[in-house]
Amino acid sequence: MQSWLACLYIAIVDVPEARSNEQADDRRRLLKPDEIRKLDAYFKRVFQNPKLEVKARPRKDDSAEVYVGDEFLGIVFKDEDDGDYNFSMAILDIDLA
Repeated sequence: MQSWLACLYIAIVDVPEARSNEQADDRRRLLKPDEIRKLDAYFKRVFQNPKLEVKARPRKDDSAEVYVGDEFLGIVFKDEDDGDYNFSMAILDIDLA
């Protein structure tokens, strides 16, 4: 079993008050290819790293994966009610050692 030290949530756009996971899951909707391209450009620009890449997920269409090169960083999803995009990144304790 993996040990998780922390889970970092970065809201790309302002997110209102915290919601339960069940409510958040109900609000996740399809990410269209043009949205993925815009998110890709956003991540590259904001983090000033052309190696960042946002990719469609193979079996899910409600979110996308964020990579630096071949290294997986996290998941980005859209909250349909608010129109916000949220990025979730888990950090393993062994990565901090």
